[in-house]
Amino acid sequence: MQIPLCLTLLCGILWTILAPIGLAGEVHDRHVIVICVDGLPAYLFGDKNAPMPNIRKLAANGVVAEGMVVANPAVTWPNHTSLMTGVWPERHGVLFNGVLERPGLGLPIKVNPRKDKLDLVQVPTVYDAIHQHGMKVAAINWPCTRNASSIDDDFPDVPDTFQFTTPRLIASMKQAGVVTDEDIEGFMKLSSPARDRVWTEAVCHVIRERKPELTLFHLLNVDSVHHQYGPRTNAGYSAVAYADSCVGDVIAAVDDAGIRDRTTILIVSDHGFIPVPKTLLPNVVLRQAGLLTVENGQAVTARVHVYPEGGIGMVYLTVPDRREEDRARVIELFRDRPEIAEILTPDDFPRFGLPLPGDHPQMADLVLVAKDGFGFNIRPTGDEFVINSETTVGMHGFLSTNPRMNATFVASGHRIRKGMSLGMIENRDVAPTIATLLSVPFETAEGRVLNEIFDGSAQSAE
Repeated sequence: MQIPLCLTLLCGILWTILAPIGLAGEVHDRHVIVICVDGLPAYLFGDKNAPMPNIRKLAANGVVAEGMVVANPAVTWPNHTSLMTGVWPERHGVLFNGVLERPGLGLPIKVNPRKDKLDLVQVPTVYDAIHQHGMKVAAINWPCTRNASSIDDDFPDVPDTFQFTTPRLIASMKQAGVVTDEDIEGFMKLSSPARDRVWTEAVCHVIRERKPELTLFHLLNVDSVHHQYGPRTNAGYSAVAYADSCVGDVIAAVDDAGIRDRTTILIVSDHGFIPVPKTLLPNVVLRQAGLLTVENGQAVTARVHVYPEGGIGMVYLTVPDRREEDRARVIELFRDRPEIAEILTPDDFPRFGLPLPGDHPQMADLVLVAKDGFGFNIRPTGDEFVINSETTVGMHGFLSTNPRMNATFVASGHRIRKGMSLGMIENRDVAPTIATLLSVPFETAEGRVLNEIFDGSAQSAE
């Protein structure tokens, strides 16, 4: 029997409409949830004092890595971006928790966190690719997503977060009682665990109501506590326990949504942590050498300025005509300091996945590397280079070659093998693995697909 032309055309129109929104094939009936517990070192997974029953249960029923090598600098935004792009910062361009700005010749540099995704990330992300294939993406407190057009429900990790949260998400959260106008008004005044609670309730709401194919969720309290009290302290262990309870809430939301059998959960972190009983003040040394001046406790001029990233100090030479002279002076001032492990020059940058200064305007001219037990601070006041740590007694940002910077990786659920231990992986392997789980091509990634974790039903995207 011949099918009428009008019916054929109608079927074609319906296919065009329905295929992108996931009603035409199995590929749109899969879900990946990535939960990043900021500041959760790989070494805590085997520490019995660190209570995380939900994460360990996921690992027991899935895959756990010995550790995950992180990007340099080993700080939050660069590593979240490597997790999503599958490349190191030399390609994706994110070097700070914001964008480094140079106000002018001889002036100190600063980092501005109030930037859009397009200002920050220079390459495609896996969520861009997934969205282009007609799937829904949600991101709760995920860095470098402000005004990202490929995220359907975005609650970004930026100052003034509700100003940039997707309006429909705010409306639905208010209607469901997840947040109130009072919560929104005073959000940044909430404690770190209270903010984690809001974000957890938000992601659970999104999972139940929207069922995105890709959900990104960032918990921050463990990092905050490890900075203030250090890892492997009672406070640190308590923070890990609370983060684990938030993971349990997300698992319950997946069950409530009825998608558990089709969901892969990835537990990751962005970096490890190291106790730092001593703090280094390189800008004090620069001030004493006449390379920097201070008014009201702040640097106001700086031929040389050091911006701290925890275990490394990014050195900026701000006057081109004096650059070589100032470079030599910086090396002279710091090379024999017993607290400094090494000074990296541009010749060293490629082996750490860092861009060259000539290729990237935010990149430093030199990098100071602290020894274990020491971390950098931007303060230019005082008389001593080395002081006792006060408000910050734990830091990350050390070079990724330091094993205590290794991050956590657990995979569990749909298409994941059970009871498998991995060796070391890289965090740039996560993005192409997500793409494979959702059968989406993602050719710009330089990390590898973790094919060994699949149970045989996950096939590479064609």
